[in-house]
Amino acid sequence: MSEKKKKNTPQEQPEPEKTTNEAPAEDTAPAPEVVEEETFTVTREQMEQFESLAKLLSDGNDKYLRLAAEYDNYRKRTTKEKENIYADAKLDTVKPFLEVADNLDRAVSQFEEGDPHRQGMEMICKQFTAVLEKLGVTEIPALEQPFDPGKHNAVMHIDDENFGENIVAEVFQKGYQMGEKVVRFAMVKVAN
Repeated sequence: MSEKKKKNTPQEQPEPEKTTNEAPAEDTAPAPEVVEEETFTVTREQMEQFESLAKLLSDGNDKYLRLAAEYDNYRKRTTKEKENIYADAKLDTVKPFLEVADNLDRAVSQFEEGDPHRQGMEMICKQFTAVLEKLGVTEIPALEQPFDPGKHNAVMHIDDENFGENIVAEVFQKGYQMGEKVVRFAMVKVAN
């Protein structure tokens, strides 16, 4: 560069040190800022336009909230329907296997105690019962229990002094339930 340009370019000079005898700013509270509100004048047309835009925004927000609530209800409803469909399909699948369990119980009773065939059939029955329990299917307790029309199907009534009133005296066919839902009612004889 030429010397003229060097002389004309501003050179950075350090700022002179400021010396004050005031206390540091930490000890003093900052002065509150005073904000003056600006006022505007609008015409009637502008005011009506603002109001219509505010109404449009409010309507859009309301529409959005309704749509969000409707979607949430739809999601909950479909989840519940899926669970019910799965439970019903499981129930419909298990029902025919209960007849197999009845036949296995009948087969066990055909053999005498201690017979190896009976022991084999009992092991198969236990395995089958374990599979049903894994699926959530349990036997409804019936024998010598109070009669419950929600779980028992009374096909006979007897008068017997050995049993109390409305007590199940004999079970003809076992009943099963899946959770709280009855898969098959127990067919029973009830004492009066």
